[in-house]
Amino acid sequence: MKNEDLLAVLKALSNETRLNILCWLSEPDKLHKDLPSEIQVEFPGGVCVADIQEKAGLAQSVISTYLSSMQKIGLLESRRYGQWTYYRRNEGAIDNFLEDFAAGMQAKKL
Repeated sequence: MKNEDLLAVLKALSNETRLNILCWLSEPDKLHKDLPSEIQVEFPGGVCVADIQEKAGLAQSVISTYLSSMQKIGLLESRRYGQWTYYRRNEGAIDNFLEDFAAGMQAKKL
């Protein structure tokens, strides 16, 4: 991962709500309500924006902006079903970030 990519992730996670969202999505069963069976099969771990918004207590537009920015840098994946958009963690990208960040810190002895 390039330094600018690492910085983009760190910047995203410096916002408490975005960090909370990433943490909440690690336990999607605690967030979603009555997840349609088609989504459970086709997009396991997906959580509706409305459920995330309710947990965060912020406006839907703010949450959508946060989710979109986290998706653009690779932390989240999304899938649209009808009028609803579902998000889940991109575990591979998160693992890569953690490994690259740890390696960078070790190399720089910070």
